[in-house]
Amino acid sequence: MNVENYNLSVEIKTTADKAYDAITHQIPLWWTEMFEGSSANVDDIFTIRFGDSIHKTMQVEELIPNSRAVWYVKDSLLNLPELNHQTEWIGTTIFWEIGQKENFTELKVTHIGLHPAVECYNICSAGWIQFISSLKLFLETGKGNPYKV
Repeated sequence: MNVENYNLSVEIKTTADKAYDAITHQIPLWWTEMFEGSSANVDDIFTIRFGDSIHKTMQVEELIPNSRAVWYVKDSLLNLPELNHQTEWIGTTIFWEIGQKENFTELKVTHIGLHPAVECYNICSAGWIQFISSLKLFLETGKGNPYKV
């Protein structure tokens, strides 16, 4: 079965090294202030939380400076009343690809395992759009819009 995994590409007025640094060192400034652990090195494990009912624990699988980061989702809970399957992110993989262009950086996010057949697809893809927009804002203005405690 060929499934279309979630992906999103954005052009950001920044440099590849700043985009890479935001993804590997500055997650609380654009994704969620509820961040524990480290995302800076291969094999690092970190957890992001969105209140008491949503969390994701990821392990850094690969890092290529200013080019790529890969995270494997080890644990996840989306405790939302509208979802019957609240652990669908477990075992999925998130690829961040960074490409320096002349006047901007292209950032591509691919979430392997998040596709339209997954129950949380609409909620999760909307979440990706929200937080990639926050990352773009952070990189272009210095101030993102992360989930706040």
